[in-house]
Amino acid sequence: MKKIRNFVFGGLQQKIFNLVLFSILLIMIIVTAASFYETASTRDVLNEAAEEQKTAISGIASQVMDQTAQETLTHNTELESYIVDTLFTDIKGEVMTLANYAASLYTHADRYGARPVAFPDPSRDGTLQLQLVTEEGVDIEDPAVAAEIGLFGNMEDMMYGIYQSKASVGSCFIAFPDGVFLIADELPSVKYKDGARVYMPVTDRFWYKGAIAEGSVYFSDLQKDMFTDRTGIVCAAPVYADGELVAVVGTDVFLDVLKAAVDDTAKNAGFVCIIDENGRVIFSPQKEGVFAPGLGGDGQDLRTLENEALASFIKEAMTAKTQMQVIAADGRVYCVAGAPIGAMGWCLVTVVEEAILHQPADALLESYDSILRQASDKAALKSSRSNRTVLILLIAAMFLALAAALTLAKKIVAPLEGITKRIGALNGSDPAFVMDDAYRTGDEIEVLAESFASLSSKTRRYISHITEITAEKERIGTELALAQKIQADMLPNIFPPFPERKDLDIYAYMKPAKEVGGDFYDFFLVDEDHLALVMADVSGKGIPAALFMMMSKILLNTNTMLSTSPREVLEKVNEQICRNNEEEMFVTVWLSILTISTGRIVAANAGHEYPILRRADGKFEVFKDKHGFVVGGMEGTRYREYEMTLDKGGTLFLYTDGVAEATNENNELFGMDRMLEALNNDPDADAYHVLVNMNNAVKDFVGEAPQFDDLTMLAI
Repeated sequence: MKKIRNFVFGGLQQKIFNLVLFSILLIMIIVTAASFYETASTRDVLNEAAEEQKTAISGIASQVMDQTAQETLTHNTELESYIVDTLFTDIKGEVMTLANYAASLYTHADRYGARPVAFPDPSRDGTLQLQLVTEEGVDIEDPAVAAEIGLFGNMEDMMYGIYQSKASVGSCFIAFPDGVFLIADELPSVKYKDGARVYMPVTDRFWYKGAIAEGSVYFSDLQKDMFTDRTGIVCAAPVYADGELVAVVGTDVFLDVLKAAVDDTAKNAGFVCIIDENGRVIFSPQKEGVFAPGLGGDGQDLRTLENEALASFIKEAMTAKTQMQVIAADGRVYCVAGAPIGAMGWCLVTVVEEAILHQPADALLESYDSILRQASDKAALKSSRSNRTVLILLIAAMFLALAAALTLAKKIVAPLEGITKRIGALNGSDPAFVMDDAYRTGDEIEVLAESFASLSSKTRRYISHITEITAEKERIGTELALAQKIQADMLPNIFPPFPERKDLDIYAYMKPAKEVGGDFYDFFLVDEDHLALVMADVSGKGIPAALFMMMSKILLNTNTMLSTSPREVLEKVNEQICRNNEEEMFVTVWLSILTISTGRIVAANAGHEYPILRRADGKFEVFKDKHGFVVGGMEGTRYREYEMTLDKGGTLFLYTDGVAEATNENNELFGMDRMLEALNNDPDADAYHVLVNMNNAVKDFVGEAPQFDDLTMLAI
């Protein structure tokens, strides 16, 4: 041993000193190692928690975005195609109205005076007027030609009404086999060239021949207008009287507004294009590529492309609405959805690049990564400061440093374990990460927890917004279902309706093309020996037609109970509807009063289909009654009554045009001949089986083609 200044080397004091020194060094090493170990563990926990949160957010966001994109794209495409289809359906209805009115004028020429029609006056450009145009060589001084012009000049007001009510209508016209052409528009000056009147080869025009060949309403391909050089189509229909062609009526439909609306869709994330019945793109904002438009046969038939996926999609969209599909074209990947425009045989296709649909989810994950990086940087900074503080405390207070380090380690790990456990419990039904007092540590753990809570709150708000949109869609669906139930309940639907009566058998059926429809039937006892029968078809489809249908049914029912004259009932109801008919809707009606004891039927027809009658022990035959004008079409309309007899053992079959005009996948109509064949296959069937047989025949004919119009029938 050696003593130097009260310190003994090699003695007990040195050993105690060495033990203390060793203990201090050992403790410092252990605490330092523990501190670095806990720091590394903290980072591992942070990374693990971040990855789990990212996986959870990515899964939820992708699922919600994919579902929302599919529903939104499909719904918007269907809605836009419905709007375009309604445009052409309305035009078709207006042309049919012109044709019916022209036929009525010709049939009842003695009721109308002559109304003069002049040649175009260039000084009146901008003023709507009815103008006379002819083929070269037509003598308008000829008495027959002059009488024809004067008679059909009475169509002026109806042409004006159609022109002014439809923004897309460029003109209304009527053409005659003798080369006379009457046109209503605001551009008389374009009928002159170099100061001379332009002659029109009326009977050689494509729409004239097309309407005659079609035998009904005809829509032309896109063409350049003869007078204005604007792009559009012509909707025309032939007018026959006693089997002879009287005239061809129609409208020029300019599609500038439709083209501009399609071009405007390029401002959004995707774009819309319209494809004609030949599979060619006719409207699109694209300037090149497979979706670029072509006119006059220049476009390619997309159904014949080598791109089988795109060709198959276009074929499907021409006949039925599609779900969203992912298709590669022009070196890009697109999400597409389509829906048919039934009135034209066209279809509307919405195209969005797949990458655009994923942008919201990518942006969410990018935002998450940014938040995570910021949180990680803050955590690293605070971790470094914490380590320095621990080392200083170890030097200043060795034994306390150990306790402090252990306590601090426990304090650090416990909240992180809580955060990890909570994140692991997150799922689609419980996406909420809530800030808890246990995480308020005042350091980077609290910063991380606040970041998780903020991101979780944003995720919940996003999911809540999507949920509200979904709930709104379900609410609309529920209301439409309720509207369909209410409409069905408005019609007699309990059969047999008069179980105590054995002298008649009656059954009726209505199937709307949309959720709700415009067809309706009705029957009710006026008294013990008189039964009222109603079969009607409202213009248009959907909710507006359903509302108009309910009003029309109530008015017909109420007025029939007050008067047993079908003619008087139709005239009163027509006046009541025309009084406040700003939407210009109308309804075709067949109304009759059946005297049950004798079988005598007194009926009146307001533009509806012919009834079909079977005499006792005979076959079903069409009863061609005289049609009046539609109810709601024109004030002051007068109707005719006529009589027929329903023999004992006989059957009367009533229907709407949805039966005869049911269309199969080849665009063929069911037609009157097939109706009579279906009825006469079992002519002795009771009322219920008459409708069952007809419904089965229509189903077999239509196949997989979508139902275009309401289907309504009644047999007694």
